[in-house]
Amino acid sequence: MDRVKSTELTGAEIVVRCLQEEGVEVVFGYPGGAVLFIYDELFKQDKVKHVLVRHEQAAAHAADGYSRSSKKVGVALVTSGPGVTNAVTGIATAYMDSIPLVVLSGQVSTPYIGLDAFQECDTVGITRPIVKHNFLVKNVADLASTIKKAFHIATTGRPGPVLVDIPKDVTAHTCEFHYPESVQMRSYNPVRKGHAGQIKKAVQLLLEAERPMVYTGGGVVLSDASAQLRQLVKQLGFPCTNTLMGLGAYPATDRQFLGMLGMHGTYEANMAMQHCDVLLAIGARFDDRVIGNPAHFAQNPRKIIHIDIDPSSISKRVKVDVPIVGNIPDVLDDLLKLLKEAKGRDIKSWWKQIDEWRARDCLRYDRKSAIIKPQFVLEKLYEVTKGEAFVTSDVGQHQMWAAQFYKFNEPRRWINSGGLGTMGFGLPAAMGVQLANPGATVACVTGESSIQMCLQELSTCKQYRLPIKIINLNNKYMGMVRQWQEFFHGNRYSESYMDALPDFVKLAEGYGHRGVLIEKPADVEGALREAFAAKKDLVFLDFITDQKENVYPMIPGGKGITEMILYEDL
Repeated sequence: MDRVKSTELTGAEIVVRCLQEEGVEVVFGYPGGAVLFIYDELFKQDKVKHVLVRHEQAAAHAADGYSRSSKKVGVALVTSGPGVTNAVTGIATAYMDSIPLVVLSGQVSTPYIGLDAFQECDTVGITRPIVKHNFLVKNVADLASTIKKAFHIATTGRPGPVLVDIPKDVTAHTCEFHYPESVQMRSYNPVRKGHAGQIKKAVQLLLEAERPMVYTGGGVVLSDASAQLRQLVKQLGFPCTNTLMGLGAYPATDRQFLGMLGMHGTYEANMAMQHCDVLLAIGARFDDRVIGNPAHFAQNPRKIIHIDIDPSSISKRVKVDVPIVGNIPDVLDDLLKLLKEAKGRDIKSWWKQIDEWRARDCLRYDRKSAIIKPQFVLEKLYEVTKGEAFVTSDVGQHQMWAAQFYKFNEPRRWINSGGLGTMGFGLPAAMGVQLANPGATVACVTGESSIQMCLQELSTCKQYRLPIKIINLNNKYMGMVRQWQEFFHGNRYSESYMDALPDFVKLAEGYGHRGVLIEKPADVEGALREAFAAKKDLVFLDFITDQKENVYPMIPGGKGITEMILYEDL
């Protein structure tokens, strides 16, 4: 049965009604000619709030941050042509990190499609490689069912962005409105339950392991399987590591957590990953930044169990022994039932080895420096916020330091662009997080290069009174680019030095916010405490940090995960 009584509505009215039916509370967008009928209908109602960004890239990033931090679908609305092409980077960011978005884009009227009309582009063609699915709606009668399908596809199976391209004339045409209760798609039926036989094999391997390791990724966070993961790791007594995208799935302050692994992961996590005899991979994809060179990873024989909702992610880069396709919480529930009375081997000697690796203290840095060390700022940020903040980041050294030094004990608190590595993501994502979590503490960790990519969103923050705290780790370089140029390009700092930086304090004030310049280590904690005490204000904290500081450990490109450059090697 249909939920809504049959009524004739315009396409624009149908779009808004569909959003209301889906329980959408916030849409991030920017108006233009092709979507004006939709904006007119948004104006006439108050159930769906529209947030006006200052650039369409920010609309997608804000919807992304909203989704990551709230378990809801992020929704963006952009116009045709440059509106949707501006949003492409944000859509690709969400696609790489499997974030459920629905992007509504305007299109020129159907008679003009393919004629190079004003502000026309092939939106379906352009976005096809960076969406889970996309639609071009040519008939108003198909609009409601298409939007229903878009939300269904975005949120089921491996999540991802879905784009619905709507020609202007379709928003003006009318038809009877029926919003389907459910969707049946013959070609799309994601598996939820894991294969019972494979789960039994996994249990047997786990119980026989002498050097076990649990390796988890963003899939645990996105599927809300953190509770089951914690129970499993505690019950087994195994060491656990998270990828960059999986931080917070397992508490960072727990002794069984070895820290993040990968290119800038901890020594102990990488060594344990390489030398384990049974590896349980959950919602992770053996990314190049995680395992480095697959040939090096394959040198040590080990049995690998891989749980993932997406069958295409299994044995993609690393051959696994026990593949389990299914929804992670369902699979972990089945695993836990079988493990309830079981007892594994004594792994005290394995923990002894891990503790020896851990004793290397791979994240140490010079704490007596007269110049502000970025790691120190992140440690103080964790201390001042008591580890309870939502932290967004841009991309670069500051992102890695945040992942290393801010201890995330809860999922959905660490919001960053992992797969695409999008500079400019941090501030608009923080807007989405703040709107999804009113009253929460939200910090955007950024650098002087990244923040300028979407700096115009300070205007959006002013309009909607978003009290984000911006932690700008300013070393006057594109820090990660400079680090690679130092290590691998003979200290030739080609175009990585930023010698025309703005006065960020005045810039923040120009947008109507508070700006603070911090140049001494002794002033770091006080500045942070004062900023976070200002509950209603956006505060831009410009920390002048050591220009030559590098992120350690570091695995050079093409090397294996045990071939780390450490601070102590200098």
